[in-house]
Amino acid sequence: MNNGKAVVLVVEDSAIIRLGAVDLVLAAGYVALQASNADEAIAILGSRQDIDLVFTDVQMPGTMDGIKLSHYIRKRWPPVRLIVASGAAILEESSLPGGSRFFSKPYDDHSITLAMALLLSGEIPDGSTA
Repeated sequence: MNNGKAVVLVVEDSAIIRLGAVDLVLAAGYVALQASNADEAIAILGSRQDIDLVFTDVQMPGTMDGIKLSHYIRKRWPPVRLIVASGAAILEESSLPGGSRFFSKPYDDHSITLAMALLLSGEIPDGSTA
């Protein structure tokens, strides 16, 4: 937590969608960080100890998509909560790490902010063992 506020990393290759998601995170009262692909996200996660939640797209350029990124984060940083969104893929939540939430795009802003609040409060199990 940064000054008592949760820190949310938005991972999205589309700048317009990423900025919209950042605005959503800020409006919900959280600190927002951003990355345009999984490699940037991993670099940011590796350089900071205060990231509470990652909100990622599925389809992205680079070495891994959002699904692989979410599994990598769960293994490397188990306490980090995960929200995964996609405009193309409809995923079974079972293909994601435990405690992750999936949303189809276009997503409802209220649904995302509610999921963030529930994940960050611990009301939705985060799947971590920490």
